[in-house]
Amino acid sequence: MTKSFIAGLPKAELHLHIEGSLEPELMFQLARRNNIPLSYRNVAELKAAYDFNNLQDFLNIYYHGMNVLRTEQDFFDLTWAYLEKISKQTVRHIEIFFDPQGHLARGISFETTINGIHAALVKGQQQYNISFGLIMCFLRHLEEDDALATLEIGLAHRDKIIGVGLDSSEKGNPPEKFIRVFAKAKAEGFRLVAHAGEEGPPEYIYGALDKLKVDRIDHGNASMQDPVLIDRLVAEQMALTVCPLSNTKLCVVDDMKNHPLPLMLKAGIKATINSDDPAYFGGYINANYEAISPLLADDPLLLAQLARNSFSGSFLDEAGRESLISEVNAYLEQQMSL
Repeated sequence: MTKSFIAGLPKAELHLHIEGSLEPELMFQLARRNNIPLSYRNVAELKAAYDFNNLQDFLNIYYHGMNVLRTEQDFFDLTWAYLEKISKQTVRHIEIFFDPQGHLARGISFETTINGIHAALVKGQQQYNISFGLIMCFLRHLEEDDALATLEIGLAHRDKIIGVGLDSSEKGNPPEKFIRVFAKAKAEGFRLVAHAGEEGPPEYIYGALDKLKVDRIDHGNASMQDPVLIDRLVAEQMALTVCPLSNTKLCVVDDMKNHPLPLMLKAGIKATINSDDPAYFGGYINANYEAISPLLADDPLLLAQLARNSFSGSFLDEAGRESLISEVNAYLEQQMSL
C-alpha cells in the first residue's frame, strides 16, 4: 500500500544535481560517442566503485564521470534520461542544479551546457507536464572570484536560470567565502540556495542564512544539533531539501533508522524529500520516499505533508504552489477513502 501510495503522490524535486543523474550505462555510451577513455572497464566495475566513505570520495568519481559530457546533445540526453525516469514517479515540478564551473574548466562553453539541459527541460514540460526551474551552482572548493566570473557569464542566460546555489566540498569552505557573489546574484534578481549542514556544522547554516541571505537550505541535517536554529527555521518556514539515500551513502547518517527527518517534521520544520545524485546513491525520488517512510510509520498523512512541503518550498508563484498542493490534498482524500 505504502509503495503504491508514494508512486501516485504528486511531488516536486528541489535538490537534484543533473550531473549526478548520469547513470553508468549512459556514461559509457557518451564515452564511446566522444572517444573518451574511462578508468573503468565496464559498468559493473564502475558500480563497484560506488562505495563512498565521505563526500570527497563521491566527488572524485562524480567529476570523473562528468568528463564524458562534451556536446549540447550530451547534456540534452543526460537531462532527458532523468526526465523519463521521474515522469513515471508523479513528479510535477523540479528545480535542478547544474555545475557550469565543472564544465568551463574542461573547455565546455556555458552555452553548450545550458542549451542542452534547457532544451530537454522544455521538452519535458511539453511532453510530461513537469514544470521546472534551473539553478546554477558555484563550486565552493574554488575561489569566489571564479564564482563571480561564472555569474557574469550566466547573466547572458538569465532567461533560463531562476537561481544560484552553492555545492561541492563543504568542510573548510564556509558560506562566508561567497558573500560577494551571492549579494550580486540577489541584486540581479536570482533566488538563492546553498548546501549547508550536510557535513558542515550548524554554523554553516547560520552563515547561509545570515551572510548569503538564502531562500532555502539544501540538506540542513546539522540544524538538529541546535535548538535555537530549529526554532528559527520553523519561525521563518525555511525549507530544507533533505536527501535520505545520499545521507546514508555518504555516511552523513550512519543508518537510515537514525535519520533526522522524522524529528524535523515533529519540530515543524518544512522538510522535503529529494534524490541529490540518484545515479550514485541508489535511487530516484520515490526510492527516497520509500526509504524514509518506515521511520514515519508509513503514515500517508506525513508522506502527503512532505509532498506539500515540496511545493510550498518551491520557487513557483503562489498560484502554482496552491494548485499543486490542491492536487496532493485531492490525492490523499481519494486514497484515504479506498
